[in-house]
Amino acid sequence: MGLRPSGKVTLMQVSQLWRYPVKSMIGERIDSVDVTGTGVAGDRIWATRDLERGGIRGAKKIPLLMRCESRLLDDGHVEITTPTGEVTTSSAAEANSVLSDALGHSVELEALRPASDSEHFRRGAPDLDDPVQELRNLFGRVDDEPIPNLGAFPRDLMVTLAEYESPPGSYYDMFPLMLMSEQSISHLKDALPDSSVDVRRFRPSIVIDAPPANGDTALPELSWVGRTATVGSATIGFVIACPRCVMVTRAIDDSVGDDREVLRYVVRELNQDVGVYANIIEPGTISEGDELTFI
Repeated sequence: MGLRPSGKVTLMQVSQLWRYPVKSMIGERIDSVDVTGTGVAGDRIWATRDLERGGIRGAKKIPLLMRCESRLLDDGHVEITTPTGEVTTSSAAEANSVLSDALGHSVELEALRPASDSEHFRRGAPDLDDPVQELRNLFGRVDDEPIPNLGAFPRDLMVTLAEYESPPGSYYDMFPLMLMSEQSISHLKDALPDSSVDVRRFRPSIVIDAPPANGDTALPELSWVGRTATVGSATIGFVIACPRCVMVTRAIDDSVGDDREVLRYVVRELNQDVGVYANIIEPGTISEGDELTFI
């Protein structure tokens, strides 16, 4: 909670909850969800393996994944809607061919495996021989823009990610949760009136309505780094700001198209960051309308 200049208590509440059953595909908005040490239940439990270059791949490498939608089914499988509107499921014999045709890239759907199966998570071949340019492409940086300071992230995590596409046992990029605020979304919409600023570009797990405290309005979540909070019956710890990559530029549908100006603004005006990564300290249930309270 914060204080408005008038002295009134400012409540921060969950305004949106999102789950992404397939890595890099558009997910589904949900009313309530259980969170554990590995993140949102049912989140990123499937991914696509690149049959051309190897490794689990997302929309950083295969942009059309962001135009696919995924929905979790009761049996743990997923329903996928391709950009053309064709629907398949992960249990269907033709799922891989349908998805490969839709993406224009040979892929195979794979369910999440335990951390002990480390080979499953090993990185595939890079697209470029130059590792710096490969990294710049992943982050969508043009020549005069910096890449994020990866040295700010935990060293053991970065050592792991040098070898694996994601922390073994998970399909998320770095941390199990990413939170952002409604105020950050509003700020971007105001700053980029000619762009399609859509929450789905940023792929948050949780969106928090954080009314202005002491006159601050833009990107309030960046001030949460290093703090611990309860939300619903869960306790989470905010770790580090989320540097944005090329995925925020990807087209989602006909109304939200490719837009590099969103990333240009984030890099040049917002120090590359929108949103904040978090770990789950105590599992619990989180629902829309729940308060976020720092402890």
